[in-house]
Amino acid sequence: MSVRAAIMEGPGQPVRVVEMADPVIEPGAVALRTLAAEVCGTDVHLLHGRLSGVPYPIIPGHVSVGAVEETGGAVTDVDGQTVRPGDVVTFLDVHETCHACWHCLVAKLSTRCPKRKVYGITYSARDGLLGGWSQRIYLKPGVCIVRLPREVTPDLWIAAGCGLPTALHAVDLAALRIGDRVLVQGAGPVGLSACALAQASGAGWVGVVEGSPIRRQAALRMGADQCFDPAQDLLAEVASATRGRGPDVVIEASGNPAAVRQGCEMARDGGRYVIVGQYTDNGDVEINPHAHINRKHLTIQGCWGSDLSHIYRGAEALARLGDRFPWVSMISRRYSLDQVNEALSDVEHRRVVKAVIVP
Repeated sequence: MSVRAAIMEGPGQPVRVVEMADPVIEPGAVALRTLAAEVCGTDVHLLHGRLSGVPYPIIPGHVSVGAVEETGGAVTDVDGQTVRPGDVVTFLDVHETCHACWHCLVAKLSTRCPKRKVYGITYSARDGLLGGWSQRIYLKPGVCIVRLPREVTPDLWIAAGCGLPTALHAVDLAALRIGDRVLVQGAGPVGLSACALAQASGAGWVGVVEGSPIRRQAALRMGADQCFDPAQDLLAEVASATRGRGPDVVIEASGNPAAVRQGCEMARDGGRYVIVGQYTDNGDVEINPHAHINRKHLTIQGCWGSDLSHIYRGAEALARLGDRFPWVSMISRRYSLDQVNEALSDVEHRRVVKAVIVP
């Protein structure tokens, strides 16, 4: 039996669909029938070769949802429950984190473990069906499996996608307090989830900066009280909306380095600034340490990646908040495997809010 999968051969090359061998299930492994996988900004970076250490060719798709088809003996999810055929699950795309190095044990930064590998990013297609843009996904022994709560449909989970755990991590680091005024830079999937989570965490006001009209409308649906076009007099408008002081918390989720300087300028004195959108190197930006950081007593926190706790808590949050915030409405279009190049182009040029692959 063969499986259709979309292969990214290398930077700048069109993705092509190939037939791959169905894997032999080893003890402790799980085979999923892919229900949906997302296309995110990381996949665009992969297409353009902006991430280092990628073992092309790869099967992209690092966040997916699937139905269990086969297990290699007894396998349990993170709650200790037996995984059975038919269960609808997602999984932590990061695997082979060593939990034995300085980063894991001393710094408590598992996202920086040098041995970690990531489905859809740092596993080669030569290693098997290790990405979501495929009809089946092979979960290697030890992959952390999360069974979706009854209230969380496959559409709801994939609509939130990697943006939700990433945003949850950023909101955690922002130490958001009830009544805080929060400004989110960027209304892609991360920014939109950050907007909803800020509201759910008791923010007194949530603003969003976004240049795309379609994404500004999405932000209003996801809980934004006010949206700002960066082409306008942004600093003056944000100051006016925050009683002249600036937001207590700014979350950068735009991916644009220029937004970082603006974020420093907009945050209030003594504010907190979490930078989560700079996943890859998009260039430098000039900052004045005195004016932008020191004099303002500004706290700046970087946020890169997520861990199992963010996946698990994200699913729990969706079970509670899925009816309050319309994550599913973020899905602009669903694409077949044969349309993945079109999906990548739509994401890159912001013609969609969320693109989903349905193999």
